[in-house]
Amino acid sequence: MSRDPAAEQLNCYKETVKTVPILLTGNGEPIANKNDSLTAGKYGPTLLQDFVYLDEMSHFNRERIPERVVHAKGAGAFGYFEVTHDITKYTKAKLFSAILKRTPIAVRFSQVGGERGSADTVRDPRGFAVKFYTEEGVWDLVGNNTPIFFIKDPLLFPSFIHTQKRNPVTNLKDSDMFWDFLSLRPESTHQVMFLFSDRGIPDGYRYMHGFGSHTFKLVNAKDEIVYCKFHYKTDQGIRNLPVDRAAELSGTDPDYGIRDLYNSIARRQCPSWTLYIQVMTPKEAETFRWNIFDVTKVWPHKDFPLIPVGKIILDKNPESYFSDVEQIAFNVAHMVSGIEPTPDKMLQGRMFAYGDAHRYRLGTNHLQLPVNCPYKIMTTMNYQRDGKMSINSQGGAPNYYPNSFKGPVETPNVKEPAFNITGQADRYTPINEDDFGQVTIFWRNVLDSGAKTRLVNNLVTSLKRVSPFIVQRAVANFTQVDQDLGKRLRDGLKKVGMQLFTLEDEKN
Repeated sequence: MSRDPAAEQLNCYKETVKTVPILLTGNGEPIANKNDSLTAGKYGPTLLQDFVYLDEMSHFNRERIPERVVHAKGAGAFGYFEVTHDITKYTKAKLFSAILKRTPIAVRFSQVGGERGSADTVRDPRGFAVKFYTEEGVWDLVGNNTPIFFIKDPLLFPSFIHTQKRNPVTNLKDSDMFWDFLSLRPESTHQVMFLFSDRGIPDGYRYMHGFGSHTFKLVNAKDEIVYCKFHYKTDQGIRNLPVDRAAELSGTDPDYGIRDLYNSIARRQCPSWTLYIQVMTPKEAETFRWNIFDVTKVWPHKDFPLIPVGKIILDKNPESYFSDVEQIAFNVAHMVSGIEPTPDKMLQGRMFAYGDAHRYRLGTNHLQLPVNCPYKIMTTMNYQRDGKMSINSQGGAPNYYPNSFKGPVETPNVKEPAFNITGQADRYTPINEDDFGQVTIFWRNVLDSGAKTRLVNNLVTSLKRVSPFIVQRAVANFTQVDQDLGKRLRDGLKKVGMQLFTLEDEKN
């Protein structure tokens, strides 16, 4: 019976080994017997001096690190980014400086809400994070497979994620939690429609687009700026899983996405994506019809067409899942000269949250791990020392600044151009923001008849388990998207035994 490359991994390793290595303890001592612990007499007890056992067990007890609170389960691969089009008029970032220039990359695909043991085929947004190992340091473009997100203020993010996880009393996923929050936050409707459409369950990771989602700022060599959105378009074409097939795979092959990615690269069917940008001038931003920093909305391609930039190609599987995928750490705050943040509130919040999460999971020196370090820079020099797992002692350089002993100095030419910040400090609630206009376009112009039917069926399947008063609120939001959508939902819910009132019923 034929076996795929993932199943054959150990046999492939075996073929590469010419001489069987000597078994050693962690400190390099050869081991004479790995089958039997050291005991006093034939029947024990075990002696505390059995270092072979102590070395093995103490490491075993520490083999797991905390899983990511978000994006816990994922797949990873390595490859390169190659420039195909000149965008130097927009950015001075060196990785874009020449046609055909290649930059090594690492990519991690993931689920948003699931735990490490969840199935790869559940309905959930997918993370799409790219680490560029540039000569200016690491640039992490950390996004999803949708161009938008559920919320626009980071203060709500912990609560949102709590609703995707488990009820702290029952330890079960809770449909009331999920829909209560979403129905109370109408700005989530756009992303919810994506989630319950066909694209809510991608066919693995190779057949989905990726998006930086946020609005970024590009700066060129003249310190001129434009605002920017990043898009990855899959060269394999979009492919999604039908609901019944996804449910089947959840039971028969819960690691379907990880397996598919690994096998495709092992078979040299290397997946690729085309990177595009959208750009908007500050003048256009000032007069645009909505807040361009609102991550719950897209920039219309008609107004801001996609500009091709280059190709992302994945051609190397991880050598160790733990070292290369579980320990990889992406941080949206990691940018390079020529790419800068904007007032996008969610982006600003993520710039703190990601690094803080990695320091908790991996330690203060997580950027010294091989998969995270800016290895195209010979040695990272700064004034950070010590902490757990410190690897880089920086050759005895001083750890304080300023100093008189040739410690690292600044690079003035990478200074960000000045920008104005105005306004009174306050907690501003968005008002008169259209949470439904773009969703209406998605429903009426993007989805065909079959896709609309499947979307309604998916929503009904989820909502039928929810408390009626929450369903009433959710359906009211969807009715604001389109009266037809609201009617279809009410009819579908009625068929499964849930009777909802219409606005006319309430008036009467």
